[in-house]
Amino acid sequence: LEDKVAKIKHKISNFGEINPMAVEAFDEMKKRYDFIQEQKKDLIDAKVVLEKTIKEIEDTAKEMFMSAFNKVRENFIKVFRTLFTEDDKCDLILEDEDNPLESKIEIIAKPKGKRPTVIDQLSGGEKTLTATALLFSLYLLKPAPFCIFDEVDAPLDDTNIDKFNNIIQKFSDKSQFIIVTH
Repeated sequence: LEDKVAKIKHKISNFGEINPMAVEAFDEMKKRYDFIQEQKKDLIDAKVVLEKTIKEIEDTAKEMFMSAFNKVRENFIKVFRTLFTEDDKCDLILEDEDNPLESKIEIIAKPKGKRPTVIDQLSGGEKTLTATALLFSLYLLKPAPFCIFDEVDAPLDDTNIDKFNNIIQKFSDKSQFIIVTH
């Protein structure tokens, strides 16, 4: 027993001086640790709330985009067939339907008697009428008080100019059009 007491006294003497400030230092470190833990918890909670908010915004944006896209698509088909003929084929297609907000939109325009694989294979007049159909399909979604066209009729022949003029007259009761020509 005396040997054990001697060993313990020897161990105690090897510890060295006792720091009377150790308890205060520990309390200060504990306070800082608790503060950091609380801040970490706040950040994690904020991250969860932000992720939820982002998800809600993305869902709302996706829903609004798809609604607008479908209306524009319907309008595009109607206006395109007004500028061309009822037998012509056209469409707007999302390349990635699972991710519509990041997806490219493919424009399909196939006037009767032609089977272009890409829109670049259309004539200048056909491209102009297709672009006009797309513009008016967007216009129908949210009409503007006035529209300005700059030399839109340049690549059009007389027949297509008449079609363009007819569509302008059709929409002129809702908007004012300024058309710059040659």
